[in-house]
Amino acid sequence: MNILLIYPEFPDTFWSFKHALEFIGKRSALPPLGLLTVAALLPREWSLRLVDTNVRGLTDKDLAWADCAFISAMVVQRESARLLILRCKGAGLRIVAGGPLFTCEPERFAEVDHLILNEAELTLPLFLEDWAQGHPKRLYTTADFADMRQTPVPLWRLLNLNDYATMSLQFSRGCPFNCDFCNVTALLGHRFRIKTSEQIIAELDSLHAQGWRGAVFFVDDNFIGNKPFLKTDLLPALIAWQKTKNGTAFITEASIDLADDPPLMALMVEAGFDTVFIGIETTDNTCLNECSKQQNNNRDLVEDVKRIQRAGLQVQGGFIVGFDHDRPSIFQRQIDFIQKSGIVTAMVGLLQAPAGTRLYARMKKEGRLCNDYSGDNVDGTTNIIPVMSLAVLKEGYRRILDAIYAPAPYYQRIRTFLREYKAPRVRSKLQFAHILAIVRSAYRLGVAGRERLQYWRLLAWTLFRHPRLLPDAIMLAIYGYHFRKICDQHVL
Repeated sequence: MNILLIYPEFPDTFWSFKHALEFIGKRSALPPLGLLTVAALLPREWSLRLVDTNVRGLTDKDLAWADCAFISAMVVQRESARLLILRCKGAGLRIVAGGPLFTCEPERFAEVDHLILNEAELTLPLFLEDWAQGHPKRLYTTADFADMRQTPVPLWRLLNLNDYATMSLQFSRGCPFNCDFCNVTALLGHRFRIKTSEQIIAELDSLHAQGWRGAVFFVDDNFIGNKPFLKTDLLPALIAWQKTKNGTAFITEASIDLADDPPLMALMVEAGFDTVFIGIETTDNTCLNECSKQQNNNRDLVEDVKRIQRAGLQVQGGFIVGFDHDRPSIFQRQIDFIQKSGIVTAMVGLLQAPAGTRLYARMKKEGRLCNDYSGDNVDGTTNIIPVMSLAVLKEGYRRILDAIYAPAPYYQRIRTFLREYKAPRVRSKLQFAHILAIVRSAYRLGVAGRERLQYWRLLAWTLFRHPRLLPDAIMLAIYGYHFRKICDQHVL
């Protein structure tokens, strides 16, 4: 059996880093971790071929080789997935689909022969058993959640590692919090489920054996959901692993209460973590109560962010405007917070209601749903009718993006961050891609770019004040180039 594993293309988004990837000669920011995990669950006698359309096109030869196509996607990949399904259907392939897009919107994909929904560790074996007996059903779903201790090592050998800027792995699923706009708990539940430290080390060893020497993103929605296990088991195991591997930088996501635990932050930094994404959402306590983001409420969020930065972790932040209790003053307050906190990578989006969330249910009950949920955090769209005038909301949103990503305030924010940041001892080794980024940024940003004055001032300031952080300054300058390209698409 020849199985074609197909990953749809991402549109040009905030997190695609498409314009930044040009500086380092990479094609995609992250690999399709879900499909690689599914591949490891398939019968070993089957022949597998991965086509990540973010790094190469799907060819007629691929389709002619295959007996069946497996497709996985997120909501933001909806249109690309639809086109791929039609093409596979036209080639006469049986289509098997799963992942967040199909779990959230199964009714939209009548062309798919078999929908393997929820977590593949539970539903895929049922499909494979029925397939072997010659009577597979169209729909496989479950209300249960997988035991991640049974999840296999992703099949990294299907990748061309050189195409990617960062690798990814998953330590946990589920989140104990109850933010009403987030579909993580709808998809993965509240119970925090984890892999063993031995599993994580095995995945890292497997990646290392394949030749990977770059950064690794722990894609957990909240990495710190089980702090005792991190402190006594996983982080010590990662620290020991780092001593034999010459330094691998780790990235992850966490809740703001990370700032309350200096020993945990110290262990994370010693283990190799240097970046953490945190959902800040808003500084307005009324809006935080509205969306049940209690873990962020009644805190000095600026000081929390700076405490994490001083520990050696760059904070990337998510922000939202369009809550029912937002007032027109929220736009300037968001700008002021982002600038003061030194969160350089600040993702700001309009409030959206993904299917399956409590927000979606409330908006449906109130008759306030409109349009499709795009799955793109920074495209300036919303699928709800806001309390605030939509025209005022969009104008304020445009003002935020223009204010935080224009060269002058953006480069000022880099300096604000670098003043606080304590660079970790564990750093990725210098690679050819890094040298390429330095050379290309010097020309594109320092000669041809509209930010050339800010670029050279930043480099001179960093060399004089914080020379060890020069690679970070250049990286963040390159990120800014990408973010401005994205903003130019939406700030009219």
